[in-house]
Amino acid sequence: MKSSEFSLNGRAVENLIRQTLKKHPSPVMIIRRSVLLRQYRRFLTHLPQITPYYAIKANPHPEILKVFARLGAHFDVASAHEMNLVLSLGVPPHRLIFANTIKSIEDIQAAYRRRVRLMTFDNEPELYKIAKHAPGTRVLARIKVENVGSVVELSLKFGADPEHAVFLLRKAKSLGLRPEGVSFHVGSQCTRIENYVQALEISSAIFRETREEGLTLNVLDIGGGFPIRHFDHENHTCFELLARTVRKEAARLFDQKTRIIAEPGRFLVGPAGVLVTQVVGRTFRNNKNYYYLNDGIYGDFSGIVFDHCKYELKTLRRGQKFLSTVAGPTCDSFDTISLSEELPELDVGSVVYAKNIGAYSSASAVQSFNGFAPAKIVMTD
Repeated sequence: MKSSEFSLNGRAVENLIRQTLKKHPSPVMIIRRSVLLRQYRRFLTHLPQITPYYAIKANPHPEILKVFARLGAHFDVASAHEMNLVLSLGVPPHRLIFANTIKSIEDIQAAYRRRVRLMTFDNEPELYKIAKHAPGTRVLARIKVENVGSVVELSLKFGADPEHAVFLLRKAKSLGLRPEGVSFHVGSQCTRIENYVQALEISSAIFRETREEGLTLNVLDIGGGFPIRHFDHENHTCFELLARTVRKEAARLFDQKTRIIAEPGRFLVGPAGVLVTQVVGRTFRNNKNYYYLNDGIYGDFSGIVFDHCKYELKTLRRGQKFLSTVAGPTCDSFDTISLSEELPELDVGSVVYAKNIGAYSSASAVQSFNGFAPAKIVMTD
């Protein structure tokens, strides 16, 4: 199924790149507001009963946050710093979830002062911290679920065993907190629909068991993991198909009064980004062309390492393609973007760009390794 993520054709993207380079030197990250809006509406269209909380770790640029704030979005924050970024835009605290299961005492106190009253947890010691420093807070128990087939397996680090969830929710209540529900995450870039189905069934069982014990839950947080295509011709499970299954299973397993929320990050901002770089040097080595770009692994291609991601490199030049190596500008050999890229013959100054790179790229870039700054973010319509 062809995804609407690629509604901008190649010629339109290349024209946008040329216009941008007339005003801004490379490297430059172009973020298109129209795509942010499209992705947000796409989520609401296909998951109308689920409230999206934008996971700002995907890209916390203030202009991106402003777009979602104006749309009335909710936000998933993982630290006091992220919390303050969102609240500084006038977003009311009830539209935030502090969705880090391990929080410092200082950050818990900051959340309490700023009236952010919804948090996740996955262990008993965390409950004691929250109860002491943020009494009366509403809490969701994050459980461990299958991450099979996901690019990043988040259950390796987070989530209580499901059989412990009821005990933890009872403990939360005994400490004066307000246990409101269950949270899970099927892993980043999840293309295996079964992960969501299994997680929903496990969560439903926890809802039933707590209800039998006199504790009624009313919030289900299905996390993020909604996949996007990084390559134009990828053929994996599309969002629309996944959303259809989630809608069906949620309706089957949960009461209509249950409030369901999600934490999309990459899905909302990834397709909006186009990274534009240029060749700053070239050589011939190991029987291949070697091209050195003015952005690399320590910059906006950081997602190759931290997000286990691959990007489709494109150029403005046409012609016969040759097996090439592409590297970043730093003095570290680790700063190699690709060892086997099919590219036409390029010169110093030639443009190399990547689409669908708006998430987990600039957000995890090192600010000035070797003195090379990451790309400037430019917002366009």
